[in-house]
Amino acid sequence: MVYIDDVYADEVLDSRGNPTVRATVILSDGTQADAIVPSGASTGKREALELRDHEDRYMGKGVLKACDNVNTKIADELIGVTPYNQAQVDEIMKELDGSDNYENLGANAVLGVSMAVARAAAVSLNLPLYRYLGGSNAMTMPVPMFNIINGGSHANNSVDFQEYMIMPLNFETFSKALRAASEVYHHLKKIIANMNESTALGDEGGFAPNLKNNEEPIKVIMEAIEKAGYKAGRDIAIALDVASSELVTEGGYRLDSEDRILSAEELVDYYVDLCEKYPIVSIEDGLSEDDWDGWKILTEKLGKKIQLVGDDLFVTNEKILKEGINKNIANSILIKPNQIGSVTQTMRTVRLAQKNGYKCVMSHRSGESEDTFIADFAVALNTGEIKTGSTARGERTAKYNRLLEIERETAFSEYPGDSLFS
Repeated sequence: MVYIDDVYADEVLDSRGNPTVRATVILSDGTQADAIVPSGASTGKREALELRDHEDRYMGKGVLKACDNVNTKIADELIGVTPYNQAQVDEIMKELDGSDNYENLGANAVLGVSMAVARAAAVSLNLPLYRYLGGSNAMTMPVPMFNIINGGSHANNSVDFQEYMIMPLNFETFSKALRAASEVYHHLKKIIANMNESTALGDEGGFAPNLKNNEEPIKVIMEAIEKAGYKAGRDIAIALDVASSELVTEGGYRLDSEDRILSAEELVDYYVDLCEKYPIVSIEDGLSEDDWDGWKILTEKLGKKIQLVGDDLFVTNEKILKEGINKNIANSILIKPNQIGSVTQTMRTVRLAQKNGYKCVMSHRSGESEDTFIADFAVALNTGEIKTGSTARGERTAKYNRLLEIERETAFSEYPGDSLFS
């Protein structure tokens, strides 16, 4: 019988140069696997707790306490346990922590171990991770959402909205969709340079130019799509992540680039106008995590026309998502494992969403690493969409390159782009 022989963690760096947890699991058959936990910049208030040291080193962002929790408390409980029962492993850690949001062990400690156990089990059984977690039903390649212009908390520029993304839809395969996105990205760089704006990159690999308002990035992207030889709306659509919780101010939502404050209803009308003018198929966090009344208005006005994604709103939490479903709020959910704390809890949230007709978007964080777990996870759970940055920066392209490997391994996998929003 194969069992967990050792569990430990160490402190490594993420893509923003901040410490994060790398957990390693060794099985009794000699299998060894690790996993690196990501970290977000704009985070929902109800996310599981990311444990930081709050001491002098690394400006208070060290994770030695979380690592120590893995090396002592978690290791003591998991050594000798089978790695092939993911739900059992995750439940042991949940009970050990004893809180709803992992405030004792740290969600970064628990998730690192959870992912590493899943990866070790897959390697031990000589299965790719997506097949181990998804079984024979894992067959859908995700449509990527490429963040090609960064704003908000992800860039030091004048743009209020956090992400302007492109989604390649009318393509036969993931590899062809990736090529199209890369070509648009490079044309976008030339356009921005010709505007005498900076082509410096934001946290997620998109460009971070100073533009005059929140509509201009869409216009620039539309031009880049055309110059790359594609048709906007047919081949490539546009998606937005407003991250509106970051815009909340007294009296409504402040758009600094336009020097005005909008009420929730006015902001929804702003989105309606943009959707009438441009091929926008998805808006994420269009209202703040606390503005459920605003979300109701947004869902009533656009919920039957486009994808409305809850990120800070739902924080990958099964209980909160259930409330949103009951109240008919949004129609899609962003899936970030570190918001909830374990592989098993993430899978439960995805299943609840899919059962109730909510679309799922597997997602990275702005503080990422070379770890490719979410690429396999998206295929395993047939989420149909993945959001993991632009076609630049190694921590982003690692996920896309892993998906290319999966596509090669699963020659008959579906790329649902042409049917995703039909």
